Amino acid sequence: MYAITGITGKIGGALARALLADHLPVRAVVRDIKKGSLWESQGCEIACAEMQDPASLTAAFTGTDGVFILPPPQFDPAPGFPEARAVVAAVKAALESARPNKVVYLSTIGAQPTTKSNLLTQHTLIEEALGELPMPITFLRPGWFMENAEWDVASARDQGMIASFLQPLDKPVPMVATADIGQLASKLLQQNWTGKRVVELEGPKRISPQEIGATFAKILGHAVRVDAVPRETWQVLFESQGMLHPLPRIQMLDGFNQGWIDFEGSEASTIKGKIELQTVLQELVDRAG
Repeated sequence: MYAITGITGKIGGALARALLADHLPVRAVVRDIKKGSLWESQGCEIACAEMQDPASLTAAFTGTDGVFILPPPQFDPAPGFPEARAVVAAVKAALESARPNKVVYLSTIGAQPTTKSNLLTQHTLIEEALGELPMPITFLRPGWFMENAEWDVASARDQGMIASFLQPLDKPVPMVATADIGQLASKLLQQNWTGKRVVELEGPKRISPQEIGATFAKILGHAVRVDAVPRETWQVLFESQGMLHPLPRIQMLDGFNQGWIDFEGSEASTIKGKIELQTVLQELVDRAG
């Protein structure tokens, strides 16, 4: 039995489908029982749990061979990352009580402790805490999600432009499709290993913002230019969008742009996904209509 948190999202869903395709039992961990109905219809067990509630998580993880931990996204954390600390305290306590045979935690590129503080530091804190657990644990660190381009579909389609915070515009960035992450997570959960390990994942090749624009242009049939959002405007822009604490996000973007957010291992040591950028962008365009 494999318990999956975050199953209603892209990565958790891809992982669940991969496990079910291998005829393996899946326990869908959801916050709302109604959101589990789709997975129940596909043969999954359903467990309700909040990611900050150790008791409900313990019940969800008990009796499993493996657990997949996908923390709830927090894009505007308070100073000191209290939200991530609350999640890891509950998850760690639940894993200590339930004692699954192994754990796969969805972390991120740049989660190594030597990286400067930024939005992704939440994963660094969680890795450090979960790394103290006695059971085998894998920290799966993927690159930038290709699906982040979903925010650019409307402007690419309607205005022939996309605005990029990733800069310079010709700088290739490690990116990966969420479906590739789910597929790899399925394989990792079915493996046996000892201790703590880090697995880093990116797509078939690194992608620049200019390539994203060119790929949109190919799909949409008209030119799509890429404009760099000036660095000096970021804080005011993010605050106007409702962010209370934009600094961690700004520092994360600086990390990608300046190169200090990267994989811990060499590019040669990263696992390469199979899904190309055009496949992902085509799906995003089709879904948007």
